[in-house]
Amino acid sequence: MKTYNLFLSHSWTYSNHYENLINLLNNRPYFSFNDHSVPKNDPVHDADNDAQLRQAIKNHMQGCHVILIVAGVYATHSKWINIEIDIAKNGFANPKPIIAIRPRGNVNVSKPVADAADELVGWNTESVVAAIRKHG
Repeated sequence: MKTYNLFLSHSWTYSNHYENLINLLNNRPYFSFNDHSVPKNDPVHDADNDAQLRQAIKNHMQGCHVILIVAGVYATHSKWINIEIDIAKNGFANPKPIIAIRPRGNVNVSKPVADAADELVGWNTESVVAAIRKHG
């Protein structure tokens, strides 16, 4: 069974999305992954400047198969989610696939995230896992 290296883009302001997505993936039988996301207690948050923070995020993404982004409308206004999209698409010799996940119960999603995504899926274990397997 393949183990997927995943980077989950998130805002700690909306950490419940991150935690719920991790739980969703952890509870899926016959699916294995490593979380390469920036943890809340990571010193990357204490970077001296934007260039250092950008490089630290790129380092976390480096070995990932797929980038997951919870595509809530709040993401439209997040400077760092937009930078993470740019890194995924332009920061590597081979762009990282982006899977956008519609938050549970949301009708609207972030247009920049949806436009950048290789696939947009609903908040459903099988949809998320199938997209990871397809693109990873």
